[in-house]
Amino acid sequence: MTQHPSPTPSDDTPLVRLAVERSIATVTLDSPRNRNALSAGLRAQLSAALAAAVADDEVRAIVLTGTGPVFCAGADLKEVGAALRGAPAEPAPELPEIFEQIMGAPKPVVAVLNGAARAGGIGLVAAADIALAPKSATFAFTEVRIGVVPAIISVPVSARMHSRQLSRYFLTGELFDASAAAKAGLLTQAVPDRDMPHAVDAILQGLRGSAPRALSRTKELLGELGAGALATPDRRTEAFARMGELSAEFFAGEDAAEGRAAFFDKRAPRWAR
Repeated sequence: MTQHPSPTPSDDTPLVRLAVERSIATVTLDSPRNRNALSAGLRAQLSAALAAAVADDEVRAIVLTGTGPVFCAGADLKEVGAALRGAPAEPAPELPEIFEQIMGAPKPVVAVLNGAARAGGIGLVAAADIALAPKSATFAFTEVRIGVVPAIISVPVSARMHSRQLSRYFLTGELFDASAAAKAGLLTQAVPDRDMPHAVDAILQGLRGSAPRALSRTKELLGELGAGALATPDRRTEAFARMGELSAEFFAGEDAAEGRAAFFDKRAPRWAR
């Protein structure tokens, strides 16, 4: 196994790890203390790890996974609140760039969930070409419950989920399990927890047995056929720009401030009934 040092944006804390074994690069979100939230530091290291995996000629495919009980909790709300108060932001790629790195990568990306995913974390799942999760994993688009809109993640998620389920889960913010996520099109497969290693190995063996150039072109073909209006980088860039404006508008609003306060106070927001 080849271990790659994880680039760090401002300190020596590795938040993302990269390792290569038998043509598969494994990118691991490793910030369990905050449930692998998408902080600036984690985004910077994730982007760098993805770029390194794509550039490595040895790599046939990329696995995206995490450590701890949660795959990814979405936005780092403390960081968002600090930025809105005028605190200097740490330079880092924004979510559209991360999603585009995954969706536009010339190599298949397999999301292997180690646990729950929320909000922006589900965007990572949707951006991947293949997604497996243990049946114990849960999902929720919690944005509406903290006063914001699931705008940016709607670009990759709407390309995966069936419209009726997408409407339900976006609008209610309710919890749903891995079996429901698979039925809705978000996951490729919901796997009994004990069977996850076998299920992942079956996928990776298939990818290892595929010709690299054919694999890359087949991924490109699937994008052309399946993503519709979001099939090209230009169209996704336009969609991300529109959704970025919408997301920023709501994150800076009064409801978002109340949602963050309720989250940290461990209470229901004022609009909850």
